[in-house]
Amino acid sequence: MRILITGGAGFIGSHLVDRFLREGWSVRVLDSLQPRVHPEGLPKHLPKEVEFVKGDVTDRGTWERALENVDAVSHQAAYQDYVPDYSQFSLVNVVGTALLFEVLASRRNAVQRVVVASSQAVYGEGQFTCVEHGVVLPQPRPRRQLEISDWEVRCPTCGQPMKPAMLDEVYSNPLSPYGISKYAQEITSLRLAAMVGVPCVALRYSITQGPRQSMFNQYSGIARIFTLKFKDNEAPVAFEDGLMQRDYVHVQDVVDANWLVTHDERAIGQTYNVGSGKPTTVLDYAHRLAVKLNKSIEPQVPGIFRMGDARHSVSSVKKLQALGWKPQRDLDIILDDFLAWVDTLGSLERFASDAHEQLMKMKVLRMSNGI
Repeated sequence: MRILITGGAGFIGSHLVDRFLREGWSVRVLDSLQPRVHPEGLPKHLPKEVEFVKGDVTDRGTWERALENVDAVSHQAAYQDYVPDYSQFSLVNVVGTALLFEVLASRRNAVQRVVVASSQAVYGEGQFTCVEHGVVLPQPRPRRQLEISDWEVRCPTCGQPMKPAMLDEVYSNPLSPYGISKYAQEITSLRLAAMVGVPCVALRYSITQGPRQSMFNQYSGIARIFTLKFKDNEAPVAFEDGLMQRDYVHVQDVVDANWLVTHDERAIGQTYNVGSGKPTTVLDYAHRLAVKLNKSIEPQVPGIFRMGDARHSVSSVKKLQALGWKPQRDLDIILDDFLAWVDTLGSLERFASDAHEQLMKMKVLRMSNGI
């Protein structure tokens, strides 16, 4: 069996490469080696037995070469960033995926399975419950609300703070450019797959963490940013009040989910959350990371916010658990594995960045005025 893994030089993709090789598959990787993520070129962790194709998922010829004689496709490649490159999100994540199925439609030897990586970002501000008005899919919190440090999601009818619900696959309400593109990618994948006659599954990842996260890419998020700050004996900055609830999942649990739905016939045509199912506040994450690094540094909470951020995002994983999967690794293991890998990188100076200041100047990040 041969699988094509797009984005296979990256974080999640490279761990999938390892798993499929270990299971006896032949692996072909398609990756553009985007300089923002891979400034040093092809990473050393990519095994030599992997067939590597450098190219872009928006190029038809690249897809035609990459799809030759493959039995399955793991489509992990995506455009991710905080900058307002609205068209780029759709070009890579939606058009690139449509091209995949366009090429598959032109071939007689259809692949046996396509697994598409989606994101928790499709839920937008999430799912909440108002004591008086029931389930609400809220719009993003208005900027004027965030500017006065009023962080909670409020009922649009009565104005009272609402209780976050576990994110269920039935509901989606993407609000950010990235989230919109990933939801459109899901629809494109599942609908076109049905037309072409290719079994397809979509997986909505929560915040995936572990070894090999790009230390150059700003989108790598809290693990990278907070670790670099603590190791430099500086206080990391928590947005809003630091009490946002997040869902962190180990990359190996994500790999296990991918392996399962590549083989389980019950998964065909379905969308599944892949997360821990457990809420962790940003402040709690910072404190636990500080303990791991033996630092007694408190995070700063100056009231900075990012428009489009969800207040709380914790996924229900009951649907995927019904197939026999469950997360095996908790946040302690996530942090231990990530930090052990960071220790192998040597000097961390080359990963330093002034992205925070840049995002403030671009008004992607904003400062509240207090209450």
